[in-house]
Amino acid sequence: MDNPSQILELAHERAKQNQIAYAGLLTPQETFAVLQNNPEATLVDVRSRAELELVGRVPQSTHIEWAFYPGMVANPDFATQLQANIDKGLTVIFMCRTGGRSHNAAVLAQQLGYQKAYNMVEGFEGEANSLKQRTLINGWRHAGLPWTN
Repeated sequence: MDNPSQILELAHERAKQNQIAYAGLLTPQETFAVLQNNPEATLVDVRSRAELELVGRVPQSTHIEWAFYPGMVANPDFATQLQANIDKGLTVIFMCRTGGRSHNAAVLAQQLGYQKAYNMVEGFEGEANSLKQRTLINGWRHAGLPWTN
């Protein structure tokens, strides 16, 4: 499915099913399709700078740290940085390692008036297997979507 409207409607239905207040839940593949076919869509990577440098990044994403490494200390300026860099009228998709911090970012964005805030479930690396290895089950990298290191 490459139609952004249909993808976003499916994401919205997932949010309703999961009783989530923001606009929707997207898979990495759906996120990529929306970004490719909707010029009003943007990807905000909320991982730490260390994660970007050590694990990889998605080209053309905007980076706003949700928390700082080491210690994963909350970024007190996240809301200010988001509002300074991302127009509230855009479709905003948040991404982190596995979908947790990006969920929190989408919740905050919705509270700030971003009516089209989405969370990319699975994240960049996806869930860990029994050996605590990531990128082998799901996530952006596992899906073979564009990234750089």
